[in-house]
Order: sequence, then C-alpha cells, then structure tokens
Amino acid sequence: MLAMVDRIPRQGMDKQLVLEQMKAYGEGDADWRSGRTWSLVYDAGDEHIAFLKQAHNTYFSENALNPMAFKSLRRMESEVVRMSATLFNGDENVVGTMTSGGTESILCAVYAYRERARKKKPWIRRPEIVAPKTLHVAFDKAAHYFGIRMRYTGVDDQGRADVKEMENLIGRNTILVAASAPQYPHGVVDPIAEIGAICAKKKVPFHVDACFGGFILPWIERLGGTFGPFDFRVPGVTSLSADLHKYGYAAKGASVLLYRSMDDMKNQFFVATDWPGGIYASPTVAGTRPGGPIAAAWAALVSLGEEGYLQRAKEAWDAAKHLASGIKEIDGLAIVAEPDCTVVAWMAAEGGPDVYAVADAMEARGWNIDRQQDPPSVHCTVNWKQAPVIDTYLSDLRTCVAEVRSNPKASSEGQAPMYGMMAKMPVRGLVKNGVVKVLESIYGAKQVDDPTAAASGGDGFVDKLVAKYGDQAMAILDKADNVRKRLRRKK
Repeated sequence: MLAMVDRIPRQGMDKQLVLEQMKAYGEGDADWRSGRTWSLVYDAGDEHIAFLKQAHNTYFSENALNPMAFKSLRRMESEVVRMSATLFNGDENVVGTMTSGGTESILCAVYAYRERARKKKPWIRRPEIVAPKTLHVAFDKAAHYFGIRMRYTGVDDQGRADVKEMENLIGRNTILVAASAPQYPHGVVDPIAEIGAICAKKKVPFHVDACFGGFILPWIERLGGTFGPFDFRVPGVTSLSADLHKYGYAAKGASVLLYRSMDDMKNQFFVATDWPGGIYASPTVAGTRPGGPIAAAWAALVSLGEEGYLQRAKEAWDAAKHLASGIKEIDGLAIVAEPDCTVVAWMAAEGGPDVYAVADAMEARGWNIDRQQDPPSVHCTVNWKQAPVIDTYLSDLRTCVAEVRSNPKASSEGQAPMYGMMAKMPVRGLVKNGVVKVLESIYGAKQVDDPTAAASGGDGFVDKLVAKYGDQAMAILDKADNVRKRLRRKK
C-alpha cells in the first residue's frame, strides 16, 4: 500500500507523477471494464465515455447555484427535465429539477411532501409514509432526517407490493405513498396502476421511485415488457424520480425528479430572506450545483437518442434473460423472482448450498459480489456490455456451487458465517453496531486495509457469536427464521 499523504506538500508534485499515483491508487478497485462488476457503474462504451468527459469538462467550473449567471446550464437542465417528462408520459405541466443522484431526489421529494402536509394538514404531528418493504433505503434516510415514520408493508412471492395491505395502512397521518419501478433487490415493478388508483381515491400523494431502472423500463416496455404503466399515465402518480447516471448512461451524479405540477414541486424550494449575505434560494438539497453532470446528462440523452437507448436496452435485457435461464439450470440454485428488467437475483433452492459461501467462492474468482438478505441472495444488475461474460459467470457459478457442496466447512469459512448470521440476527440493533464499526474503520484517522475485518474481528455481539459459537448459533438462528416464516404464511 502506498504511503498516506497526510499534509499538503511543501512543493507541488510533478503533474505526470500525480496522475501516475492516482492510477496506482485505482489498481485494487472493482474491475467494471471487464464486466465483472454487477452494479455501481453503467457503461455505454468507451467512445461514449470519452465523449461524456468532453461534455462534462466543457462545464467543469460552472455552477448552477445561480441559474441567472449560467443560463446555459439552466437551459440544459430544463431540456433534460422536458425530455424526461416526455419519456415518462407527462404532459406540458410536468416540472422538475436535476439532482446529484437518487438519494438527493428522494430527500427532496420527501421534504416537499412533508412541507405540503404542514400547510394542508397542520394537525399531523407524526407524519407517515406508506410503502412496501422493498422500497429503496434512501426513504429511510429521508424519514430519519425529516422526522417521519416509515410504515412498511409486505410483498408477494415475487417481491411486488401488497396493495391491499398498503391501502389498509393509509390513514390520517399519511403524507405520502411510495412504490418502486422497479425495486432494486429483485428487479420487479410494483403494481403502480393499482396503488395509484387507491391514492387518487384517498387524495394522497404518490411517488414512484424509478431511480434505479427508470431509464431502461420505457425501452423494455417497447420490447415487449408486460409490467404495466408505471409513470404519469397513472392518474394517481404525483411525482417520479429516475437516475440519469444509471441506464441513462450519463456521468455521475445526475438524477431527475419530476412532479405532475408546480403545486407540489414548490414545496421543495428553500428560501431564506434575512441572511446578511442576501436573499438565498435553492431548488434542491445542494447549494453549489456542479455544471459538469448537468451538461453530461444533456449530452448523453441527445447523443444516444431513442435508437441508441433501445439497442442497449435490448442487449442488456437479452443478457439478463440468458443469465436467469442459466442460473435456473444449475442444480441447487434458483432465482428470487422473475424480473421485469435487467436484474437477476439468485438464491439457494430447497436443499441448496450456502449462498454466502458460494458468493465467497465467486469473489475469489474475481467477480464483484453484491450480497442481499431476506432472502439470502446475490444481486446482479446486468448491463449491455456484460453479454460476453455471462457464460463465463455461469461456468464459474456451477463450479463454485459444486465446491461448496463438497466442502461442509465452506459455510464457516471466509465471510460466509458473518453474512449468514447478520442476515438472520433477529435483534437488528446488534447488526447495526457491527456496520457502524466498519464505517468507523473506513472513515477513522488511520487508513485500514480491510474495513470488513472490523465487523468480523471487533468486540460486537455478532462477532463473538461467529467466533465462539459459529455452527450452534447459526442452527438456533435457522430455527428462529423458520418459525418467523411459518408465522408469516399464517397471516
């Protein structure tokens, strides 16, 4: 590991040496260019990336904090909003802003609906959001920040929202209903039309979180997707968010947040009039709004065009279907749900191997693995450039499943026991403490080579269970998990 730079050098380094050191820093990063990373980076090709860098750098120094000073950025943002509104079947009244990503879009939407409720329903003291448990965790963050209670409902066996349960939870304190198109863990679209009809009847705002896959769903729909309307075609939908830097193939970080009308969007604005520095107004959470991501998002949309997006969507969707069908043929594995888009999540079939042990084995072969819980599974977001590696992935997966099945100790080696126990631990506060330790090690004063060691080697209760009782503790947790599943089925 290179020595830590802990102070500004007395004399500046040679610029070429600086670039070389930056390159050296990245040698251990996830290898997304080879297709072995199933999330985080959405690649539209080397030529497109080079073009985006040019577009981004053209507005590298500009700041959309003041739209009067940089009218070019205001125009590009406005055109991104209009193109997005058209894509999502909005009319001429649909308005919106760009944000730095899905989390900021969600923070802005939740804040806007809280402010709306304060004006229209001032008697609400404990505002609530009703949503399926698969909704993105950024809503939890927003609720935590803004003093709102999340009321989660269950989902069906394919991971879609339980509409009846959502309807029953909507009450006098409900300020917003939210659902996903698609939800991230399993790639399925919630029944937006049904939920929208309920929200329209009850006159409750309804936000569709399409941050993850919003910019690929319209193209999959044209290719034959049958998940139903998920956007402003549904009368009850009052707002929608979608990330441009995912399947919009824009530069990080760029998202768009749309409202059916200004009546709701205006609650998102922050205005301060008494500051000695002058009147301050901000349309989003951010103050400074970098011009580069706005320019690159505009450039991505107009350069790829409908044909470019449709072609990439077809290749990605075909690759995802190939991956899903290949996993189904592996003895011991199953997919969690039949996805509506380019997501494949796989788990152990009845009597199958330990998923987390298989994940460890796949990671040892150079694949970047996204582990999930409830159920224990592995998530794969498929991009069009991953089509060439699908067969290699399936071959490695078959080998890893066979290795784990032939090695009874695999579940107690590597990271598998920690992930397995944390997924089943009924006292979630204990799990949270373990994760906090990891964050402390990442952002602490000293650089740590392996932050995950903080979870497996710390002084937390989960860590001690793994180290001391291992198999016995897991057996107890398995029994508790089975009891919980039986109780759910009886409800």
